[in-house]
Amino acid sequence: MDFQLMGQILPFMAEASLLTVSLTVYSLVIGLFVAMIVAMGRFSSVKPIRWVATAYVSIMRGTPLLVQLFIIFFGGPQFGLDLKPFSAGVLTMGLNIGAYMSEGIKGSIIAVDKGQTEASRSLGFGRFDTMRLFIFPQAAALMIRSLGVNTVILAKSTALVSTIGVVELTYSAQRFVTSTYKPFEVFAVAGAAYIVIVGAILLTVRGLEHLFDAHRKAAA
Repeated sequence: MDFQLMGQILPFMAEASLLTVSLTVYSLVIGLFVAMIVAMGRFSSVKPIRWVATAYVSIMRGTPLLVQLFIIFFGGPQFGLDLKPFSAGVLTMGLNIGAYMSEGIKGSIIAVDKGQTEASRSLGFGRFDTMRLFIFPQAAALMIRSLGVNTVILAKSTALVSTIGVVELTYSAQRFVTSTYKPFEVFAVAGAAYIVIVGAILLTVRGLEHLFDAHRKAAA
């Protein structure tokens, strides 16, 4: 083990980690937005909207993320979508993880007692207000764990954007291996960095779970 080398590359890998975190955060924002739209589409009373939402989830979950990344980055210019590598990575991962997150949101909404919907409608609230004021706030607590798991998957999936030249953790590690010929030490540092990022996500998820539990107990 060349600990001296590991110490030398640590600052550079820490800088690359910040780009990995940025990729995760931006993709997560897009993913949550997409997930909400798709999940609502799955509950729409209009059949074509439900079909489109279902087809979207099937396509995004049924094809590899790497293929989707290549389609958007390399194939996008043919349709006027000429994105930089970072933007292409963020957009692709956001669209992909949105499909997975929508399933978690859908399941959480279904898990809410149907009596809540019936009570709300009997009080005169419409479909949209029922979802916004009664169902979604209760489902939010159930969504946290699922969204947390998908965020961890998203953080690890950022390694794929190295294939289009984004200098994140995996890309930086590959460059150091090329110059040092010591893959074990280099990827050990990269692996440790991913563990720190994932650990931070899990701690955030636990904090949110405790927050919602405290709010629920206070409301009760």
